[in-house]
Amino acid sequence: MRILIKGGSVLDPGNPDAKYKKVTDIIVEDGKIAEISNSADFIKVSQIPNFECIVDASGKIVTPGLIDMHVHLREPGHEYKETIESGCLAAARGGFTAVCAMPNTHPVNDSRQVTEYIIRRAAEAGAARVFPAAAISKGSQGKGLCEYGELREAGAVALTDDGLPVMNSQLMRRAMEYAKGFGLPIISHCEDIHLAADGVMNEGAFATRMGLAGIPNVAESVMVMRDIALCEITGTRLHIAHVSTKESVRAVREAKKRGVRVTAETAPHYFTLTDESVGEYDTHAKMNPPLRSSEDREAVIEGLADGTLDVIATDHAPHSVLEKEVEFDQAANGIIGLETSLSLSLGLVVKGILTMESLVEKMSANPARILGLEYGIKPGMLADVTIIDPDRAYVVNADNFRSLSRNTPFDGWEMKGKAVLTMVGGNIVFDELST
Repeated sequence: MRILIKGGSVLDPGNPDAKYKKVTDIIVEDGKIAEISNSADFIKVSQIPNFECIVDASGKIVTPGLIDMHVHLREPGHEYKETIESGCLAAARGGFTAVCAMPNTHPVNDSRQVTEYIIRRAAEAGAARVFPAAAISKGSQGKGLCEYGELREAGAVALTDDGLPVMNSQLMRRAMEYAKGFGLPIISHCEDIHLAADGVMNEGAFATRMGLAGIPNVAESVMVMRDIALCEITGTRLHIAHVSTKESVRAVREAKKRGVRVTAETAPHYFTLTDESVGEYDTHAKMNPPLRSSEDREAVIEGLADGTLDVIATDHAPHSVLEKEVEFDQAANGIIGLETSLSLSLGLVVKGILTMESLVEKMSANPARILGLEYGIKPGMLADVTIIDPDRAYVVNADNFRSLSRNTPFDGWEMKGKAVLTMVGGNIVFDELST
């Protein structure tokens, strides 16, 4: 199938020939980028009938497909919260052409069979690509290591016990050494469960006022520092998940200055909300790590601006009303984010905190680099493309989400800017341009 994406402004940080703000035409053929040109006479009127599909991207930004490197798809085991298909459809609606799925399913993704099942189900869904992250330890129990070679062969792109921190430092060191041999990055959920104890929100004045047990910043940052130290002695690629505290940002910044092979991510809720958002015990504002103070929020924003934080990921965590419409301290942690992430992140561009180019780096180029995925709008590359309308204003309506769950604190928010078309391998899997 021949597709013409006409008149858009292509922005690909990894391609010097993709000149942002210049009108560009892209030809997609047989699922790949065939040609790209800034020339005004590149496509003549007489050639238009040669295309089965013409996408008018005038006034829009055309980027390499967005990649979310931290999502929970719940399948296998908890399909009432999310299936691989519904998660992929939500990803496509949010502009994501690929996601990295965390292993805390039931059963845990600690074997070839589960990894292959996830990849097969994603292919059947026919929306976003899914790249599984496999468990560091068997059953994510922090006791014995999985077979990393087998997992990589099956299609795993990273290793993590996300949601269950590896408390045993010796095991984490061995995991890093083992992972290095197979070229797999370790994604670390940094949490000292003893310091976090029975906390349910950020430790501070608001938690005290509400009579809720708090989780101190140090519960995260002490493990960030530990894993950076282990990374430093093993030389393994380490990626710190969902950074939320000023101390963690500082630790990553200092490690990078020393040349440590560490990267880090944060999520939109950590640069958008604070612990005050818990308000009247709103369980849609309950997550782990918790929403922090305004000072932490500003540190996260600074970390994004100066490049300390490489990636914006969603930590998309679907839960049904069964887990959320309960007492605050009994509610499950996590919110969905695939369908709001881009809009919230574009707010950083509007405020001048990030350039559009740096935003695309954090939501596409950097995740691809860290996970070793194909990336870019260049001839011969897979046609994974996101088209963004930075001026599209809308109100978030969770009832319209493609995710099966509705646990978002952003329902009813007025947003500006969103994905209007998502293409995966030359197939249009989400389209608002023609509606």
